[in-house]
Amino acid sequence: MSSQVHPTFVLVHGAFANSFSFAPLQAELGLLGHRSVAVDLPGHGFGATYTRAYQAPQDPEGLATAPGAIKGVTLADNAAHLIGVLERAKRNGPVILVAHSRGGVTATAAANARPDLIDRIVYVAAWCPVALDVGDYYAEPEMATVDAASLGLAAAGNPAELGLLRVNFRTADPDALAAFKAAFLADATDEEFLTFLNTFQPDENLDVGTSADRAQAATWGRVPKTFVRLADDASMPPAMQDRLIREGDALTPDNPYDVRTLPGSHLKWLVDPAPAARLLGELATLPAPSVRS
Repeated sequence: MSSQVHPTFVLVHGAFANSFSFAPLQAELGLLGHRSVAVDLPGHGFGATYTRAYQAPQDPEGLATAPGAIKGVTLADNAAHLIGVLERAKRNGPVILVAHSRGGVTATAAANARPDLIDRIVYVAAWCPVALDVGDYYAEPEMATVDAASLGLAAAGNPAELGLLRVNFRTADPDALAAFKAAFLADATDEEFLTFLNTFQPDENLDVGTSADRAQAATWGRVPKTFVRLADDASMPPAMQDRLIREGDALTPDNPYDVRTLPGSHLKWLVDPAPAARLLGELATLPAPSVRS
């Protein structure tokens, strides 16, 4: 990738998130002279559902049963939407696709389908399934420190009946709030944590794909790739991040991950984005490795 041709960073959010949380990072990237686009996957951002039952005073029964726009959205829908964005961005030159957390599943599916649209893919503590389906990794030893039960304290409704995942991020339950902070932003102030929590949307789609959506050596494997480890991440522990790196390297030994590390929790890099912006800026100048097709 020539340093004379400025790439477009395409940013893909994680679960229950949206493009809004990338605004501080985009500001830092812009001040460094970089172009960026933050994507809202289907049913996210202004396409999300916020019901009256979610407003104060909350109606728990209504929240548990109200329909949500994200019902029925699939990984294929997410990938198709992202590919559309990538096609438009590619008209302007190189594209660096940056995915966070669950957004890595969509980024991987897009790279499986259209590696020609991506000049580098960057996983920031993001899922890139190789040996297992995403859900199966949660039963592995590397995820043993993740307290799924505590994170479920604010779950609302029955996913099978709603056709989506719903979490009441506006809960006042101190145990649920403590669990969220410990998992996502333990290294922030309470004020920063609550501010970030209020950018989350209550609904997320259920589909994270099948074994057919794992990283594919013939397509995904041709794309230069970076994994940005988050050293203090409690929701995707460093042990799991390192496992995903190892599995990706084993799948494409001629095209291993360029591995970087940032300090902080799962969301700290978005609350304090200057270090991440500098890191991404460095990636914009990296030459593409020679990868066998």
